This record gives sequence, structure tokens and C-alpha cells, in this order.
Amino acid sequence: MEVTLNLEKTNSKDISIMVDAFRASTSITLALDKFNEVIPTFTPEKAKKIAKEKNGILAGERMGKALEGFDIGNSPVEINELNTKLKTLILTTSNGTRILKNMRSTVLIGCFINAKAVAKKSLILAKENNYKHIDVVMAGWKGNFAIEDFLASGEILYWIQKELCENHKIGEDFDISEYAQSAILASRDYEKLKEVVYNTKSSKRLKKLGYEKDIELSLKKNINNNVAIYNEGVLKLFK
Repeated sequence: MEVTLNLEKTNSKDISIMVDAFRASTSITLALDKFNEVIPTFTPEKAKKIAKEKNGILAGERMGKALEGFDIGNSPVEINELNTKLKTLILTTSNGTRILKNMRSTVLIGCFINAKAVAKKSLILAKENNYKHIDVVMAGWKGNFAIEDFLASGEILYWIQKELCENHKIGEDFDISEYAQSAILASRDYEKLKEVVYNTKSSKRLKKLGYEKDIELSLKKNINNNVAIYNEGVLKLFK
């Protein structure tokens, strides 16, 4: 088994775990507590069109700001507090939904809140399909590295490594890239992690827009067991 870490683009044809900690991955994970499906779209115009066709909730942002005419922004707190009987969420975001477009592997969605769950599901999926490569893919911000995605990826990779080590048998080798190992090491001091992330550019931008509670929620570790799987343009709960 090969386990790697990349930014924006995956190099795996087997399994990719998309990580956009602030906030798409967290929003998608929590949305599956309320919705049967989340449809990621790559433009606000497309999102509006699908929302009318599906009679769904319209959520999205650009540059962190909620979009005019949308029901809610890309806010995990707003999604968590949403009271609706509708079963489809249509989501468009600056980063997370954008990078899904070019992924050709089986894609799962990961973040801090479901790190352990997505790690375990990725290994189950690999075993069931005889896959040999899991790639954790950071969404970043406008093509640039984002430390919160790096650290959330480290938490996911930690659980993948732990499962592989505990279930390791003679003749079953695994290789975790040095980039992935560095993310694991960086993510281990949780108090320091939170201190650093609260002062990143992403956090400052969200605080300025009034989304500090989204930061707090997105940084909670392993509070949700939902794992979204992306198939034919739709995200659903991987059971």
C-alpha cells in the first residue's frame, strides 16, 4: 500500500481523500446528517440551476463570503443548525468543490471532524477493491498551500498509519511518503495546532467575515463518523 500527500491534484488512480478543512469538507460531512446527497458545483450559476431542478438548499461562497441569493453560505455551523425537510444540498465553494472536478479516482471527503472515520473507510475501500494507493489531497487556497489542510491531512494520515501498523502482516508492505509523514508529525500537538491555525490567513479572513464559530467547529477532532463518497457528480454517505 502506498500512502501519499499532495496539493490540489491527485496522483492516485485508486483512492483520493479531498481535504478542505475551512470549510467545504466539514460542511459536506455535517450535511450528510440532514441530507441524502450533496451536489458540488463549480459555478454559482450551475448551482442555482440544479437547486431549481432538485428543489434543494442552495449553499456557497466565494472568497469566504456567502453568495447573494443563496440560502446559506459554506458554513458548517449554519448547516448544523439548518432545519429543513429538503434532502438535497447544492454546494459551490472557492476551493474544495473546484478540485473535485478533475479527480478521476474514487474520492472520499476528509477533515478534522471525521479524520478517523475517513481513514478507516479508505482502507476498507482499498481492501474491497484491491487498491494499492491512497492519496490525501489538500485543497489549499487559490492554488496555494494552506496549513489547516496540511494539519487536517496529518490527522487523517495518522489514523491510516495506525490502522496499517496494527494490521500489518508479513509480506504486506506499506509505504508512507515523507511529505505525508511530516504532516503526521506536525499534527500531533493538538493545542499547538489550534494556536497556529487560529492565526493563519484563512482564520483571519473568516473571523473578519464573522465566521469564527466555523473555525472552532472545523477544528474539532473525530466528532462525526460520516464519510462522503463522490460518484457521478454527487456526494453521498459511504456505508
